[in-house]
Amino acid sequence: MSARSQRFPIGPVERLHAVLALTALAGSWLLVSRGFAIGLALGAVLEAVNFRSLRRASESVLGGEAAGAAAGAVMGFGLRFVLLAAAVGIALHAGIHPVGLVVGLSLIVPAAVIGAWTVRPRPDPNAEAIPADDPSWERWDAWRAKEVEPPEDDDEVVVEEDP
Repeated sequence: MSARSQRFPIGPVERLHAVLALTALAGSWLLVSRGFAIGLALGAVLEAVNFRSLRRASESVLGGEAAGAAAGAVMGFGLRFVLLAAAVGIALHAGIHPVGLVVGLSLIVPAAVIGAWTVRPRPDPNAEAIPADDPSWERWDAWRAKEVEPPEDDDEVVVEEDP
């Protein structure tokens, strides 16, 4: 194992992406067509390279490895998407199956969702909870994840009840 691979090992999302890609590749080879499977494989490889470089850049920026890493990451972000768009364009021009390519490029999404789900914090059954009839529930806006601001006296809306 090289020093570089020890420094930046394959993460759980990348491993799950590889499993999903190989499963989808085998299934599409058997059930759809060879062209679709080739497009899927190419899309999965492009997305694996893209995700790995994105992960490396974010870890270097958030880990504070180098001064000025944020500026380099922003430039790398743009360059990575230009290269990805060029690779997709070349692949489509070469006749790669477009739906297979898109499916392969999209397999990182379920891998990331499943990966995030598996590392979520487990609920604590002994944690304190607010009783269901507590009036503070009315002061909380679940959509905005913050407390509801009380209306000002001037703007207060009076709602009449039906008789």
